Amino acid sequence: MKKTVIFLSAFFVLTAFTAAVVTWKNDKAHSQLAFTVGHLGISDVSGTFNDFDVTVHASKPDFSDAVFELTANVNSIDTRVEARDNHLKSADFFDAAKYPTITFKSTSLKKNGKDKYKLTGDLNMHGVTKPVTLDLQYRGSFTNETNKQTSAGFKLEGVIKRSDFNIGAGFPAPMISDEVRINADGEFIQKK
Repeated sequence: MKKTVIFLSAFFVLTAFTAAVVTWKNDKAHSQLAFTVGHLGISDVSGTFNDFDVTVHASKPDFSDAVFELTANVNSIDTRVEARDNHLKSADFFDAAKYPTITFKSTSLKKNGKDKYKLTGDLNMHGVTKPVTLDLQYRGSFTNETNKQTSAGFKLEGVIKRSDFNIGAGFPAPMISDEVRINADGEFIQKK
């Protein structure tokens, strides 16, 4: 009996100091996943993926232990030119018929200043998975007094190389830059 009481006491003490993991989902109306590439070395072309979901799991209020998971629908690519979008979906680039999704799952989050982090994770595009590191900024949280819903904001920036994922191999860097700038903004709603 004494061992049971000691065990239960230890369990409750440990449980009291273990923070609950909170799940957050992106608010699609207030989130965007954008990219920019150089064209012919003289201009930039930007686009977005309009259909994507991001889940964040964190137990700390500053999100310093957060894990980010993203899934984007390649067929939702939008550069404001339908012919270009169709070409990007083709086997020349993303091959959306064969590889319909882009995924990312973070593997580490390292502090890099006040509310700034280096977010590292596995990015999968075009059937290739590679580790990437991007800059993440936590922009704060807000609780709506009307519906008591809490939202948190993040900004993500960084550069990846399309050649790392065998995207557009037939189009050399002087035509379309190998470097692709990522720029994402998101509001995330806390799930109860």
